[in-house]
Parts: sequence; structure tokens; C-alpha cells
Amino acid sequence: MIFSKIKNRRAVIAWSLYDFANQPFSTIIVTFIYSAFFAQVIAPDPQTGTTMWANAVAITAIIVAILSPILGAIADNGGYRKFFLIIFTWICATFSILLYFPSAGDIYFALTLFVIANIAFEMGTVFCNSYLKDLSEKAHVGKISGFAWGLGFVGGLFALFLCLYLFPNLSAIEIRKINVLVGIWFIIFSIPTFLFLKDRQKEKLTKAHFSNSITAIKTTFNTITYYKQISQFLIARLFYNDGLITIFALGGIYAVGTINFSFDEVMLLGIVLNIAAAIGSFIFGHIEDKVGVKKVINITLFVLIVATLLAYYAPESNSPKTFFWIAGVLIGFMVGPNQSCSRSLMTQLTPKKKQNEFFGFFALTGKATSFLGPLLFGIITSFYSQQMALWVVIVFFIIGLLLFNRINFDKNNTFVK
Repeated sequence: MIFSKIKNRRAVIAWSLYDFANQPFSTIIVTFIYSAFFAQVIAPDPQTGTTMWANAVAITAIIVAILSPILGAIADNGGYRKFFLIIFTWICATFSILLYFPSAGDIYFALTLFVIANIAFEMGTVFCNSYLKDLSEKAHVGKISGFAWGLGFVGGLFALFLCLYLFPNLSAIEIRKINVLVGIWFIIFSIPTFLFLKDRQKEKLTKAHFSNSITAIKTTFNTITYYKQISQFLIARLFYNDGLITIFALGGIYAVGTINFSFDEVMLLGIVLNIAAAIGSFIFGHIEDKVGVKKVINITLFVLIVATLLAYYAPESNSPKTFFWIAGVLIGFMVGPNQSCSRSLMTQLTPKKKQNEFFGFFALTGKATSFLGPLLFGIITSFYSQQMALWVVIVFFIIGLLLFNRINFDKNNTFVK
């Protein structure tokens, strides 16, 4: 059993259920269904829709990059981690439900709702991730993180199946109703996380908490250079995570706009990719604890590069959809392990007393330049094509791989501290 040697099984399972609860937002709204619906139906044309959706994701990234370290430091100082987790969850769920209302032509209404929901989603993830160090020991961190990521993709998969059952025709009105389902799903399945995760007692917020938080951030900026491996890792992750964010934000749009997938085919693609991602997360969660994080992240980045090249070549082939399906499955199989390993690695390297603050910087480096991928994708699409824009993703993955392999590891493939 995966948790046979873990004492706090109930808390670990409750924490993992948050990934189960929030993954449908990422899968259905950000990546596959609503993004393509926006570009094809709400926006005036797919090319303009692609650019505007990419810009919305870029705006999200900038705001999260600013907020995450500040609120992370406040959570550390005042015991507000669980409070922030609950608030951002409810905001994301509420604005997901409100996405039911925009219809064709309601461009800025739809984008405003999406940006608010997406910011709340990302901020909730920051505070959820920061619990991992509390819940795990070094020997089990890979299994626990991998289990949670895998459970998340199972949540996305179940939500997609439920969508197919409840909304089989995927008409415009049914796609709008799917957003309501995503919001309700998030509210219901996040309840165990809120009930069973513990946090220290909250202190009354004062000006001192804010000033202390700003001071703590400045101190972290000044001292983080002493954590050489963390700095190197965060810079490398900055690039390959930008590639992943671009795929998440624009993968469904590329499938519809370049490969000519229907909405039904995009839904099926989402189901298959979630199956692949769940399997990959569970398997590599165990492999990571055996062979080390270096090998696993290297494998995922290499396969992601190959898969994205296949997706780029697909429109030129005799069977565009077949090539894209192969690329999609490979990407799905590697996405979970890549993110899970990044999270568990950050957990291993983070000083215990700076969990929320360092995970705030983890989010910051994940978001600080993450607007570049979608933004460049949108710009290149507007001048050339979605296919040409895919080179943005390939280049980011290659740079991330090269920088990651500049980090010092010992013979056991763990960081040299």
C-alpha cells in the first residue's frame, strides 16, 4: 500500500483530494474545453481568440507572481495558510460558475471572469503545495506528491466522463453549463481538505504582519543566493514550466484550430490525456524515490521535447490527427511526473520555517515569466500560425533541460547541498 508506512494517512489523503477537486478547472476550463470554446465561439475569429486567451493567461501569471510571495509571507507570520486556501478556492469555484453567462461576443466579460478564477486557482495551489513538507518525510515525499498529482488527473478524468454523460451534444449552451459543474465539483471535493488539514492558530492581522511580511520577503531575496541549488532549480523550472503553461493554456485551441479537432474529439483527448497523466504520476512517484529526481525530470523533459516536435510536425503529415494523438498521450504521460517531481524537490530543499514563503517564490518563479510563453504564442500566431508558434514551447523545454543539468547532483542523483 502506498501509505502503509505513513502515520498521518488521513491528512495526506485529505490534502491529496485538493488536487482531485481543482484539476477539472485546469483540465476543462484552461486546457481543453472552455479555451477552445472561447477562441471558436465567443471571440470574433479563432486567430484573435487565441491571442486574447494567451494574453489573459499572461495577465494571470503577472498578478500571481506579485501576490504569491506577499501572501505566502503573511501566511507564515500570521497562521493564515488554511484561511487563504479556503478563500481562493471559493473565489475560483464561484467565478467558474459565472462563466456560464458569457455568450458569443461577450469577449471581455468572459476574459474577466476567467482571469479572476484562474488567479484564485493558482493562489490556492500555492498554499496547498506548502503543506507537503508538513505531511511527508524525505523517504516518502515522491510517493505522496505523485499520488496527489495522479489523484488530481483522476479527478479531471471523472469530471470529463460526467460531462460526457450530462452534456453529450456539447452545444454552446452545454459547454457553458460545464463551467457550473466545474465550480460545484471544486466546492464539494475540497471539503475534506479543509476539514482534516491542520494549521496553527491564526493571529489577528495587524500592520506589523504586513510590514513583517515585506521584511521577510526582502530577507529571502537577500539570502536566497545562499541556497544555490534552490536558485538554480527555480531558474531552470522557470523555463520548462513556461512551456507547460503554454501547452495547458493553448493545447485545446491548437487541437481545434490547427488539427481540426471537433469539441467531441477535444473532450476525448482530455479523457485520454488525463488517463495517461494519472498513470504517469502514480508510476513515477515510486520511480522517483528509487532512482532520484534528476533522472525523472530529465526523462520527462526529453519526452516533452520529442512530443512537442511531433505535434508541430502533425499538420504536415499524412495523418495529422494520428500524430497529434501520439504527441498528446506522450505529453500527458510526462506532465504529471514533471510537476510532481518539481513540487517534491522543492519540498526537500525548502527550510521548514519558510515553507509558505519559499513556495510563494516557487509560484513566483513559475509565474514571473510564464506570461512570455502564451504571449509569444499569441504574437507568433497573429503574424504566422499556431503551428509556427509551437516552437516557443520547444525552445523553453530545451533551455529548461540544459539549465537543470547544470545543477550539482551527487552519485545518488540527489542535490549536493
